[in-house]
Amino acid sequence: GGSRCCVMNQLRNVLVASLAASAAAYAPSALAGMPATSGTARPAAAAAAAAQPSPSRAVRAGGPVCQMRRGRQMRKPPAPKDNTPINEAIAFDEMRVLVDVPGGSDEMLGVMPKADALAAAEERQLDLVLIADKSEPVICKIVSYDKFRFNKEKKKKEQAKAVKGQELKELKMSYKIGAHDFDVRLRSAQRFLKQGNKVKFSMLFRGREIVHSAVGKEIMERMATALDDHGVLDSSPRVFGRQMIMTVGPKTKEAMAAAAAKKENS
Repeated sequence: GGSRCCVMNQLRNVLVASLAASAAAYAPSALAGMPATSGTARPAAAAAAAAQPSPSRAVRAGGPVCQMRRGRQMRKPPAPKDNTPINEAIAFDEMRVLVDVPGGSDEMLGVMPKADALAAAEERQLDLVLIADKSEPVICKIVSYDKFRFNKEKKKKEQAKAVKGQELKELKMSYKIGAHDFDVRLRSAQRFLKQGNKVKFSMLFRGREIVHSAVGKEIMERMATALDDHGVLDSSPRVFGRQMIMTVGPKTKEAMAAAAAKKENS
């Protein structure tokens, strides 16, 4: 036991001596590149480093701002441009002209050449705006273009809200439908369209009745013609299997005004 302890002590002494020799050899080379600082110089250097403003402080104090934002910056989409033809840009030589009346119904000036319409608009210090290019003749309105564009955007928002709350009403018919039942479906469709809803007309052919699809199409087209003042044909009568379907959507105010003007002219 005593000899074993002696060997262990000798090994420990050799290891300690080796570590001391290594530390003595490394210390001069490590300290050669370091500036000599006294105990009093260290606090002065620390104070100078603390007195120097950090880059973030310099930015806050009025330096150049260069900040990185997290994520991608969202940009608003550009406002859609209004391409409604106005004044000299209207490519029609003859038109039906209305005059905007604040707080009342539009005044009808009648059908006139483009030059006379432009003169009437200039006399009132307003713009000549094309509002219905599908009519015959086309319909133009003498109104402030800024007001027209504002009302147009407002109607678009109202229509978007209406579409969200729009319902699809279905009315079933038969190719053998009588006059009374046809009138009942017509009045129901008119009521639904006035409420802003779409109307779906369906006609089911059972068995060999499919050979009478031409008769059913004539009835559908007659219904669409009867609803011309209240709605717009979204999809023409089409056969899907043994069922014929037609949809009619509500008519916009501009289209209703054009239809009323056309009826008044006729």
